[in-house]
Amino acid sequence: MKPIHDKVLLAIETSCDETAAAVIGKNEYTVYSSAVASQIPLHAQWGGVVPAVASQQHVLAMNQVVRSALEEAELSPEDLEAVAVTVGPGLPGSLAVGISAAKALALGWSKPIVPVNHLMGHLFSAQLNGAVIEFPAVYLLVSGGHCMLFYAKEPGKYKLLGTTKDDSVGEAYDKVARELGFPYPGGPKLDRLAPSGKAVYPLPRPMLNSGYDFSFSGLKSSVRRVLDQEKEIDTADLTCSFVTACMEVLTTKLKRACDEYSPENAVVVGGVSASPILRELLSNDALGDTRVVFPSLKYATDNAAMIGAAGWWEYIHNGPSADTFAMMPRLALSTID
Repeated sequence: MKPIHDKVLLAIETSCDETAAAVIGKNEYTVYSSAVASQIPLHAQWGGVVPAVASQQHVLAMNQVVRSALEEAELSPEDLEAVAVTVGPGLPGSLAVGISAAKALALGWSKPIVPVNHLMGHLFSAQLNGAVIEFPAVYLLVSGGHCMLFYAKEPGKYKLLGTTKDDSVGEAYDKVARELGFPYPGGPKLDRLAPSGKAVYPLPRPMLNSGYDFSFSGLKSSVRRVLDQEKEIDTADLTCSFVTACMEVLTTKLKRACDEYSPENAVVVGGVSASPILRELLSNDALGDTRVVFPSLKYATDNAAMIGAAGWWEYIHNGPSADTFAMMPRLALSTID
């Protein structure tokens, strides 16, 4: 779809194992193209992402992904306003490939470059294609690497309420899936199996009744103990028990934040936001008068479109960057009091 009367930028995302590029418009963060080269089949043979392999595959896929994004949007480099790229957090080798590519393209095309925080990209994923978020808002960011709650008075300004003390919920999902014998990526398989079981195993709800921080390592260990101690295991029931515990923690913390801050919207983003169980639990009036907003399923997991939306916000509010920035694998999200 060719942009008409809209400025556009090219965004590149390589924080983990997805090589992605997208063309995003300034008006309503319209997605004119989104190309993703997934490495899941390759990493499945090792049961998880192998960093060295991921970075190598990014090198091999980058040119084609960028070309596909431009062709789908029916654009040439001359039509771009800027180039945005994920600078962190993420795997060092993967980030380095995306940043190097973005810098080379920006230099060769004489375009400004915009470094983008991957976490901010997720927070903007629910605003793609003109989707409206009403502020103030509470954000729940749940993915394979993060589990965080934020309060935002306005776009781009976030106050961290709580984060995980150990494993993220997505990481716990993947580890439990391996314990149950599911091939990588096992997390989505748990969501598909859980509805066929019953939550009969008494698993803990870590930190359920206190504050906004999370902890899922103990819950994962409890599943391991059940597997070690029980002679006969109903996999569907154990899966349902684990998923129910995770969901109770997530929804309870989110509701607590909504009760305290009275936001207009509760926005749930990140790879785990694609969970049909989480979406069902937070449907209708689950949070009272607070409207719950999810990104489209195709933009819930890592993608470059969300980096483009956050890139536009950064470009408009903070301007372009010098091309001397480096990758920041442990980059946090700037917050406000």
